[in-house]
Amino acid sequence: MDTSAQSAGAGELDRRLGVYDAVVIGLGSMLGAGIFAALAPAASAAGPGLLPALALAAVVAYCNATSSARLAARYPRSGGTYVYGRERLGDFWGYLAGWGFVIGKTASCAAMALTVGSYVWPGQARAVAVAAVVALTAVNYAGVQKSAWLTRGIVAVVLAVLAAVATACLTSGTADPARLDLGADASFAGVLQAAGLLFFAFAGYARLATLGEEVRDPGRTIPRAIPLALGITLVVYAGVAVAVLSVLGSDRLAHTAAPLVAAVRTAGVPALAPVVRAGAAVAALGSLLALILGVSRTTLAMARDRHLPHALAAIHPRTKVPHRAELAVGAVVAVLAATTDVRGAIGFSSFGVLAYYALANASAWTLTPAEGRPPRLVPIVGTAGCLALAFALPLASVLWGAAVFAVGAAAYGVRKTAGRRRT
Repeated sequence: MDTSAQSAGAGELDRRLGVYDAVVIGLGSMLGAGIFAALAPAASAAGPGLLPALALAAVVAYCNATSSARLAARYPRSGGTYVYGRERLGDFWGYLAGWGFVIGKTASCAAMALTVGSYVWPGQARAVAVAAVVALTAVNYAGVQKSAWLTRGIVAVVLAVLAAVATACLTSGTADPARLDLGADASFAGVLQAAGLLFFAFAGYARLATLGEEVRDPGRTIPRAIPLALGITLVVYAGVAVAVLSVLGSDRLAHTAAPLVAAVRTAGVPALAPVVRAGAAVAALGSLLALILGVSRTTLAMARDRHLPHALAAIHPRTKVPHRAELAVGAVVAVLAATTDVRGAIGFSSFGVLAYYALANASAWTLTPAEGRPPRLVPIVGTAGCLALAFALPLASVLWGAAVFAVGAAAYGVRKTAGRRRT
């Protein structure tokens, strides 16, 4: 008898992932999004305050990760905060969390696909982006275990490239520790906005919570995997940020389209530039792979509850993946990759995901000690931090994000009203 059939029912996903695979999936998402997509916009906002902004983003991310880990262990099902909010705060708040996650992370997928295109073939960035989305959707369709194996290779390559960049910069004669000083130009508002943009880089641990239904022994695996992935990512980000800042300084970093390429050239190692470009493309592919996984799982959970078309809740009988949800997500991302730009997507995505985690922290606050409640300060700091960073983002991101949430709330109200009339 097929073992996967024994481990999962007709409407359930297979539990195949252990701690190592879960950590690697989180790293694959975070590393791609952070260093190659958010570092320059954050430097533009914070100036010499980039490193404090990174630290602030990490504190908020830690609170979110802790709350998410406790909730994911309590509710090990696909959907993440969509499930937690519904169980702890009520159906509307869970729905709103899921809406924000799907919309925000779909924008993230488009940003990562365009990052791939801009590094692989700048003249045909959109065409390459669409091709990347199609290819990785096919990988996910084939089964999550295959995705985990591919992500392992991607993470290994990206870590090697980032180590080479940091070493080249820190050992060069052009590195100047004075460029790390805060100076008089740093402002609290700038640091806050940069932290909101950099939060985009830390949000990969959400993939672990949304994969709760596919993790073995979730009560043990998820609380271990989330802080491990976040801690490794923070160390990598801090090392690379210090290295690049010491060579370029915050002003040049803010105005560089490919800051890590510029850094190795300035450090006197131009031969490393093609390797960095290749590493950036691979990192973005890893992020895109994990993002499509996470969005499709939240889409699955919302479709099960008929907040999205119920047809998207289907599980493939052989591969045990939500194949219709994955195809739908892939199609939407492909359209966005063909029509949007990278920087605008980052702010929009950050607003949606910060709102999502504010609801995760509010949900964690309601846990009892017997249910694994985190220390009270964690969800308090997490909720306040998420809201502060969300509303410190560029005005266009805040307005578009608020408008999207208003549309989602209106859609929920219309659906509820129609349901009452039918009964």
